[in-house]
Amino acid sequence: MQHFWQSPGAKPPPRIARAAGVFVWDTEGNRYLDATSGPVAVNLGHGNRCVLEAMRKQADQACFAYPSYFESEDNLLLGDLLAQQAGPGFDRTFLVSGGAEAVEKCVEFARLHAVATGASSRYQVISRHPAFHGSTLACQGLSEDPHNSPLAPMLPRWPKVPVPFSYRPAAGLDGEADATRCAEALRETILAQGPNTVLAFILEPVMGLSGGANYAPPAYYRRIREICSEFGVLLIFDEVMSGAGRTGRFLAAHWWDEARPDLVVLGKGLGSGYFPLGGFMASAAMAQVVVENGGFHLGHTYKANPLACSVGLAVLRETLEQDLPARAAQSGDYLRARLLELQKDFPIIGDVRGMGLFNAIEFVADPGTKAMFPREWDIAKELSQLALQEGLLIYARRTFGGRFGDWLMMTPPLIVSKAEVDELVERLGATLSRYQQQLHRAGHKT
Repeated sequence: MQHFWQSPGAKPPPRIARAAGVFVWDTEGNRYLDATSGPVAVNLGHGNRCVLEAMRKQADQACFAYPSYFESEDNLLLGDLLAQQAGPGFDRTFLVSGGAEAVEKCVEFARLHAVATGASSRYQVISRHPAFHGSTLACQGLSEDPHNSPLAPMLPRWPKVPVPFSYRPAAGLDGEADATRCAEALRETILAQGPNTVLAFILEPVMGLSGGANYAPPAYYRRIREICSEFGVLLIFDEVMSGAGRTGRFLAAHWWDEARPDLVVLGKGLGSGYFPLGGFMASAAMAQVVVENGGFHLGHTYKANPLACSVGLAVLRETLEQDLPARAAQSGDYLRARLLELQKDFPIIGDVRGMGLFNAIEFVADPGTKAMFPREWDIAKELSQLALQEGLLIYARRTFGGRFGDWLMMTPPLIVSKAEVDELVERLGATLSRYQQQLHRAGHKT
């Protein structure tokens, strides 16, 4: 059988047999190092026994209970523990089955809060260009990605503001000046749309598949917070990738205390790939206003699912007991240092960036000019196939179809050891050697 996402005649991917720690084995006995935690999801690594036992125990008791009829103990415990880790202003959690659903529910909650507080004229959500917030139609409307183009007539038209790219600032500007330009573009857009119509501004504080671990200088986050506060616009951080400890703190938002968002979205690492789970967090005060105005009943069938909550609770407990945010910070420093060493041997590596174990390397045809590879070259696809041959699972992509560069994520599970980081870099080096050899055979210079 051929899957929807496979081209006719394409070779199917390896068939998985088992996974443990940072490694995955296929049915042919080949071992792969998971350098990206799946799609930046498996924070705990594969096969964690505590999580599997929690899953088994809850499955023996009840796999499903709809929140309108039954409360789940682990739902309550998970909500309380999340609030403790997220800190003041994030006292309530609405749990759903994934990141895109969580983004949608968060935006819907923001709208209901506006209505409940007498600001029913507010409905517009500003996002950034480029951006990715999920693959549902509503989330693609918030996103700005060329993969959306066939669906463009169906998508809601939301205002967009530019992203400050650390490696590729606008022509004639340094990183700080470009970040200031992008922050002020938010203020200009709010004024242009009419401040009383703008509900929220949503962004990934550290970019995922739309920007490869790109993040801005601290002043940018402080300024967008000031602008949102000035006009009564809610600030939403989409931390589906960056949350749950990956950047070296439980939330990426914790790196910029003066820029705390009003709402934060979690996913991926929240369930660590063991079960579909996502959610958004709000203050108790915001939640109470919505509850008193009729409540929030917009979840899907699997909201606050007992099995999902048990898995999420076990994942969070393991994250805390193993002090994985701190380990991510330490391992991330070591990984970036090794990648910078690799950069000396491979001039196609133009940039190494990231926070904690949320990292990326960007490729260039010329490191001096930062010239990108021709857009007709699909370097991301090529590198992914070569890495697979070297026993390395990578997440490579072209930012906005190559308009802002080619890169690959380096986001192994937070449990990764120093020796495993060394193995990852060794396999990556072998992959890049293969690619450079291909370029030379084709007559291209690097």
